[in-house]
Amino acid sequence: MISRVIAAAERTNRASSSLPSFFSSWRMISMLASSPLYGTRAIDMAARDGELRIFTVAGEVSGDAIASRLMASLRILSPFPVRFAGVGGALMHKEGLKSLFPMEDISVMGLWELLPYLNKIRRRLKETVEAAISFQPHVVVTVDSKGFSFRFLRQLKARSDCKQSALHVHYVAPSFWAWKGGEARLKGLREFVDHLLCILPFEEEVCRANGLPATYVGHPMLEDHVHLNEEMDGSVAKWKVQRNGDGFRQEHGLSPGATVITLLPGSRLQEVKRMLPIFSKTVEQLKDTFTDLSTIIPLAPNRQVETYINREIQSWPVPNVLISGSSLSKKYDAFSASRAALCTSGTAVMELLLAGLPCVVAYRAHILTEWLIRYRTMLKCISLPNILLNSPIIPEVLFQECTPNNLSMALSNIMLDEAAHEQQRAAAMEVFELLWPSKGNPGSSLIQELGSSLPSCCPSMVAASTILHSVVKQ
Repeated sequence: MISRVIAAAERTNRASSSLPSFFSSWRMISMLASSPLYGTRAIDMAARDGELRIFTVAGEVSGDAIASRLMASLRILSPFPVRFAGVGGALMHKEGLKSLFPMEDISVMGLWELLPYLNKIRRRLKETVEAAISFQPHVVVTVDSKGFSFRFLRQLKARSDCKQSALHVHYVAPSFWAWKGGEARLKGLREFVDHLLCILPFEEEVCRANGLPATYVGHPMLEDHVHLNEEMDGSVAKWKVQRNGDGFRQEHGLSPGATVITLLPGSRLQEVKRMLPIFSKTVEQLKDTFTDLSTIIPLAPNRQVETYINREIQSWPVPNVLISGSSLSKKYDAFSASRAALCTSGTAVMELLLAGLPCVVAYRAHILTEWLIRYRTMLKCISLPNILLNSPIIPEVLFQECTPNNLSMALSNIMLDEAAHEQQRAAAMEVFELLWPSKGNPGSSLIQELGSSLPSCCPSMVAASTILHSVVKQ
């Protein structure tokens, strides 16, 4: 068996020589350190069939990024060939997934915003369940998008043959800590989720206390950190990513004296249609205050969003640069070229934090959705850095207060007030210190037990190893 594993590792090493060297080291160590058989693990099922079949579903851009890295990591760690099927976006497509339908069909957020799309989503849900049953996966992985993901997993579990059950894994724990009664809802997940992969350090303990197997694998931004720092100089700095802002300005014709603002209006068409006009009017108010004002809009890898922004930008009030959101390097170069950013809440806030770029968070939704958020949550803030630090370090201009006038004032403050600028930078360090895997968390422990020199902040590798060795509930 060991000789077969080594041979498989050598074949995979040759196939992935362009990947960072620590991935290859992790693959070999993980396979050689496999524990004796117990229960029914994903890797045991793969050994039985000579291949590992994984059905994966992502419903939004951030989930597409997480899932694509997980797909790459599973190929690296698995001693058997891996086949994928499911639903995903552009990044998962690059990893070989042929999506059942465009991911944008289920990329809808909100409550009342969802109503016009209910029939389409029901059809897509049925189609996804049927496809998963036909594929006969060893593992089913859903990434975020809990509305669609949990309905899919529940229906799939109800129709599964108990003798042929797949391992059900959900990646990115639901924000139970944000909603009133949220922790109690975790117990319901035990019916159709075998393992939960958490991206915040405190989530694992709470999930396990409620009888739900869970592992803290690390926040996805930590993986951005590793990849970008390796690309620059082969080192892994403690938290901040330094990129080529001057080169970006020169490449796109932005003068050294220009005031540049990055705008991140969202990744879903609904939110972009709501936020981009507000951002445009905000920029209009700022252009007389700041010299040679220009904006950068990183485009989310969403065809509908790209088409909409490209059309709307024709009447933009100041010079603007559009960049592909699928290019991680270009996006962080743009951040380095900017003085501040205006963004909707979500993954973008963490990206800006990692780049050390001060920002203002803006958010609008349907008035009934806003009411639900305001009265059903326990949070005073909506952006993760403020939640983790329990302090409004990053200005948030939300709901009915989210107007061009208020946004322009908030942006002016952080651009002109160096103290506020430095306060956000200091907060960034605190946030990433909190998220950085410590010696006590499962990811670091696993790495140390295997004797690997791999940095303990590669969430996709920890997630992939967890999936391969998790046991299916019977």
